[in-house]
Amino acid sequence: MSMADEPLYPIAVLIDELKNDDIQLRLNSIRRLSTIARALGEERTRKELIPFLTENNDDDDEVLLAMAEELGVFIPYVGGVEHASALLPPLEAFCSVEETCVRDKAVESLCRIGSQMRESDLVEYFIPLVKRLAAGEWFTARVSACGLFHIAYPSAPEATKTELRSIYSQLCQDDMPMVRRSAATNLGKFAATVEYTHLKADIMSIFDDLTQDDQDSVRLLAVEGCAALGKLLEPQDCVAHILPVIVNFSQDKSWRVRYMVANQLYELCEAVGPEPTRAELVPAYVRLLRDNEAEVRIAAAGKVTKFCRILSPDLAIQHILPCVKELSSDSSQHVRSALASVIMGMAPVLGKEATIEQLLPIFLSLLKDEFPDVRLNIISKLDQVNQVIGIDLLSQSLLPAIVELAEDRHWRWLQDKVHSIREAAANNLKRLAEEFGPEWAMQHIIPQVLEMTNNPHYLYRMTILRAISLLAPVMGSEVTCSKLLPAVVAASKDRVPNIKFNVAKVLESIFPIVDQSVVEKTIRPCLVELSEDPDVDVRFFSTQALQAIDHVMMSS
Repeated sequence: MSMADEPLYPIAVLIDELKNDDIQLRLNSIRRLSTIARALGEERTRKELIPFLTENNDDDDEVLLAMAEELGVFIPYVGGVEHASALLPPLEAFCSVEETCVRDKAVESLCRIGSQMRESDLVEYFIPLVKRLAAGEWFTARVSACGLFHIAYPSAPEATKTELRSIYSQLCQDDMPMVRRSAATNLGKFAATVEYTHLKADIMSIFDDLTQDDQDSVRLLAVEGCAALGKLLEPQDCVAHILPVIVNFSQDKSWRVRYMVANQLYELCEAVGPEPTRAELVPAYVRLLRDNEAEVRIAAAGKVTKFCRILSPDLAIQHILPCVKELSSDSSQHVRSALASVIMGMAPVLGKEATIEQLLPIFLSLLKDEFPDVRLNIISKLDQVNQVIGIDLLSQSLLPAIVELAEDRHWRWLQDKVHSIREAAANNLKRLAEEFGPEWAMQHIIPQVLEMTNNPHYLYRMTILRAISLLAPVMGSEVTCSKLLPAVVAASKDRVPNIKFNVAKVLESIFPIVDQSVVEKTIRPCLVELSEDPDVDVRFFSTQALQAIDHVMMSS
């Protein structure tokens, strides 16, 4: 091939591959677009490659997605920012396709390119593109248009700005719910670019329309807009415009909208400020905590600590605590679980006295819940209560319940049929030992763990090995040598290879805790014996453990 033909070659291959029936070949050529563009040079990329991509509207979404992504970073290959507008036609075409992820990627790439374009080019090329999409016959184009206004608006001349606000307002009243949803989703971004006078007049009237939409999927997105707009408005305007909307939404007929409010309420409180929160939003939140839909109660319960942090302790005790008591015996285990995952955080908010009088009884009832997740969530967050009431009080009040639990449930969990629950139980024992100290653990945990080393089922014996490896660092050298290590060495004689290679792993994890003499007298001989086992995995892990020991010995 002569040098003169050289530049033609890549584009010829690309065109062939882009028309190939094999999707993988088409994808490969798209992923190599930048290489091809470099070979062609900037001018030919603008005049040949981009028009070719615009016309060649592939029918495969995966190819279109890759193309939309590549074009977003293509400015350097078309000659820099002054030629960025050359990239708009193919992306405009992708904004109308049926597949959502292709449209989203095209919008993302257009935003990326638009944010780098010169102001004059935005006015000449980008704003007309937004207008064309907004007036598109297909709803898909109008959906895409909503995501581009925040890029187009700031550099538009005054008259065009008025027009863009009016177009956006029409999109918010579009016949297709999908378009209204997109307008509601992008309203916050667009509003952030609009001047304050127009924000109060035009944007707020657009927002009011969306909040009264007959589709709950649109109203639900307007809830998100409440927080975004609230942050843009002055506090007094926020109270006048946003607060009534939130209060209405908290009583919306659709549970999805109420769920959204429950999820967002904390941010909405930040937007309206402390006084209106106390007067208006506390009653709204109490309603959500007592909602007849479990999903709404779950969302509200999960935010209870965050919400209490904005209130004074007195208000929290007066209004929120009665609801928390009700939720702790809610008919839905998921509500109780959501509450258990955050309720411990209320202790620092309410202070010592209220924690002892009001919260401890709730903790106790959740600790005895029949649903494992609820109990796990309480035990794993005990440290937050410990900080408030101190270990002595905690020991007197909660420990008896935990001991009762430990003597019953924990050991049942260690023998649960589900591996993840056995694993969580082992981790939990470690947490308890850390929380209440080695002496307590020596009395309440270690005897039961050691008792189970002879369980007939090998999976449970494995869990015990896991528990030992987690407990050893907490219990320290003495207990490890006298109680835990003998159990591990005994397990090395197990008939099941899986137990034996787990013994090797445990020995590798606990040798740094014990004295060198113990390593040489007990751990090394055990591993040497295992390294000659008939099973390949046992040999592998025991050799690995021996190498780890040698490495540490050498370096020390």
